[in-house]
Amino acid sequence: MPDADLINELQTRGARLVDPHAGHASRRGGAGPSDHKALTLGDRTVMVPVHTPPAFESPYVIEAPEGGAARVLREGREVGRVSFPGRPRFYDLTTAEGIPYSQIAVLHSRDVLATTVLQTCVRYESRKRTCQFCAIGQSLAAGRTIARKTPAQLAEVAKAAVALDGVKHMVLTTGTPRGADRGAAVLAESAAAIKAAVALPIQAQCEPPEDDAWHGRMRAAGVDALGMHLEAVTPEVRARIMPGKASVPLAKYFASFEAAVRVFGRGQVSTYILAGLGDTPEAILATSERLVALGVYPFVVPFVPISGTPLESHPAPSSAFMAAILEPLSRMIVAGGLGSEDIKAGCGRCGACSALATYERLSPR
Repeated sequence: MPDADLINELQTRGARLVDPHAGHASRRGGAGPSDHKALTLGDRTVMVPVHTPPAFESPYVIEAPEGGAARVLREGREVGRVSFPGRPRFYDLTTAEGIPYSQIAVLHSRDVLATTVLQTCVRYESRKRTCQFCAIGQSLAAGRTIARKTPAQLAEVAKAAVALDGVKHMVLTTGTPRGADRGAAVLAESAAAIKAAVALPIQAQCEPPEDDAWHGRMRAAGVDALGMHLEAVTPEVRARIMPGKASVPLAKYFASFEAAVRVFGRGQVSTYILAGLGDTPEAILATSERLVALGVYPFVVPFVPISGTPLESHPAPSSAFMAAILEPLSRMIVAGGLGSEDIKAGCGRCGACSALATYERLSPR
């Protein structure tokens, strides 16, 4: 079993790569896990920061000797062995319009297909309203993606990723558009097209729609699991870090969580919480206890500063800070009858951005 403490250390402190070209390319900017590289330790693939200020000063070095597994070194001493997922084969294909598949969806971890259906966001348009950690516009500005992925494009790429690379599930996220559905409509039409082309479990991610009926519409369209991401859990941190998104109150999130669990089932609704933005471990655990009671999986990950964002110089949380959350949280999740392996699709199922799933394995059942 992979070492939870080592994963925690690597994800909070990052790592320096001796060979930056090992495995398929690391990700810079954009939505999702950015400035990271996928590393496989034992049977778990995790995302480790490699392009961030903490990573540049990390005591961990990863070197890949000729013909052998890469070694993780700390002060010259080997502390682990890792391998790198290879470059996905579907990246070599293009649509009939000449759009590279990699601009439509990308591989996360080793078997997860992910895309941002709308690469624009009403929150991102103003620095007074934007989430301070968000880099959704960076990959678009750099020409690495397109602004709107059509349902037909997503279905085409998903079918190829399953056939060529054995992708197991898919994440559909989106920038928040104008309108009361908050992105649920484009996610539903995208999921319907994908499911018509290939049997692939799908997680959709959006802000809570004003009308809870959208949960049922997404489910009917083929969405298997739903993510509605809090990111921060206390009003003061939400207002400071994500002033636009904080206009949707916590009460609305929890009402929407409850409604979504009735549609998708316990454990199939999740939320992403970024530890290290100012919330205390006690606040995160108290909120997580409330979430677990509702049947919502709280996926807590260490905050990673992304270059080019207002928080690029914000410190990452320490491994001790994360352990103080993840160890009791894993016990709470198991006691509540939830688990990452029971989620049908999405970030919690993948688990690559946090050591939480590894701590879960260590918790008594």
